[in-house]
Amino acid sequence: MTTFNLLPSCPKAMSPRLPRDLAGIALLPSDDISGNLERKLDLFPVVIISLSAMIGSGLFVLPALAMLEMGGGNVPVGGVWLAYLLAAIVVLPAAISKSELATAMPSSGGSYVYVQETFGPLIGTISGLGLWANFMLKSAFALIGFKAYLWVIEDVIGFDINIESAALVLLLVIVVINILGLKRIKKVQTPIVMTSATFLLAICVWALFTMEMNWDAAFSRDSFGTGLESVASTAAFVFVSYAGVTKIAAVGGEIRDPGKTIPKGILLSLLFSTILYVFVTLVMAITVEPEMYMEAANHHAREDPVYIFATEVGGTDIGFIAAVLSVITMTSMSLAGIMAASRFPYAMSVDKLLPGVIGEVHSKFNTPHWAIIGTGLSMAVAITFLPVHDVAELASGFKIMIFIVINGCVIVLRRAASSHWYKPEWESPMYPFFQVFGILGGMALLLLMGSKALIGGSAAIVLGTIIYMSYGKNHVRSEITPWKTNVLLSSDPAEVERRRRMASFHLADTDGSGAIDLDEFIAAAEMLGFSEKDHAKLQEHFRSADTDENGLMDIEEYAVIVDKMVSMD
Repeated sequence: MTTFNLLPSCPKAMSPRLPRDLAGIALLPSDDISGNLERKLDLFPVVIISLSAMIGSGLFVLPALAMLEMGGGNVPVGGVWLAYLLAAIVVLPAAISKSELATAMPSSGGSYVYVQETFGPLIGTISGLGLWANFMLKSAFALIGFKAYLWVIEDVIGFDINIESAALVLLLVIVVINILGLKRIKKVQTPIVMTSATFLLAICVWALFTMEMNWDAAFSRDSFGTGLESVASTAAFVFVSYAGVTKIAAVGGEIRDPGKTIPKGILLSLLFSTILYVFVTLVMAITVEPEMYMEAANHHAREDPVYIFATEVGGTDIGFIAAVLSVITMTSMSLAGIMAASRFPYAMSVDKLLPGVIGEVHSKFNTPHWAIIGTGLSMAVAITFLPVHDVAELASGFKIMIFIVINGCVIVLRRAASSHWYKPEWESPMYPFFQVFGILGGMALLLLMGSKALIGGSAAIVLGTIIYMSYGKNHVRSEITPWKTNVLLSSDPAEVERRRRMASFHLADTDGSGAIDLDEFIAAAEMLGFSEKDHAKLQEHFRSADTDENGLMDIEEYAVIVDKMVSMD
């Protein structure tokens, strides 16, 4: 659990000794959760990390699966561009909420930290496990999906490749690069992401000038399946494509100037990825018949749609280049995915919800190596045993659930802010409209996804509860969370205010003596929102309360004078 420090104005900014029943009520969080990770990421690499997590399976594998999904599993249709757009609209509130949360808690662990600090260790453990599973599955999804492109390469070069072994070897390389550190990841990812985006856009422009365009394939009524329900269910299916847009927050502890860089990085990544997804899938549908993206033998969706598209537009040589680039790009996606996924167990270990060894940082490379290795091993299992469609659906379901909770975090923290530490550098516009819309929109998509998403979510709840009850509960202290404060605000707001005042007193009483002097009283009053500029008036209040003139004020005297100050304010 994140610890808390006094306000900067307090002259004795030491760690306070709070009574147990007040633990969790404070005004500013410390940055301890960031651990020993180095802050060295600026805006450009932050956007690259996010895009590299998205410009992968979301474009190289999912479009054909989405076409078949929108057609009800029988007939592929080309209106999937609208599903990608709708998914982005539902993602937007969570992106905005996460931007705000990340500036208040710029720490490695991202969404897990936000949920943990808002709702407490039990829900934090469940969310951390769910988030880790989501990012791990999405990264595995990329390496599962790229197998289809390896088959293309195998056919062209006439050399037999053990596809399963190749995927596992690449996974091993990815794990090693992650252990070596962020600088190396940046150097690898930047040219890959730029090349991929440029290639896809170039093929699309080429297609628009050289191919016959069938606009009905993407805009007719039939192109959207049964209508709104088909579009919405397909949007839920492709939701995982945008999981990387908030991946930036998972490495918040490694970002320079997080108050500015994180919101810009998240929103720019969402904008760029939405434009790319919508444009590419639209051109794929109007220039190549959706039936071409199906396997003729069994009418299953092909897992190499970009190869089919590039071959139809530019011939076999261009198709081969597309296949090679697809393999490289999805490897890059997995590279970023493992990095983000590993930060969740790292943060949970720092918070003592998981064994301490998981949170160890490599002495030379400054990376959480055991968390990275564990994530890599889990991906190996997923790559070996899970089909690509199921992985995509489970990953989307996990992400939608988490985004619902993230939007809820902002509402809870805003409401409890006067009693707790929540002070974001950047605030969500149109609060709480975006948050409520995100919650309702996410719930609607979950209902349309069906049982698999609910089963996956239930599994995370059960396993997370077991982990917390067997380990975490014995290693963390109970604290008053913003959620508990919200509940109490509805039933006993006077008790909330009493606790807030008691907390300010004990925070100011840094030596734990049970009495505060004038400087400590001023610090306590400022915590409660009294003007830091009007010290003369605060001095007067202190003298009036110090009836024995010993220069100290106990908690009973403090309670009386605060009541008087509130009535006069």
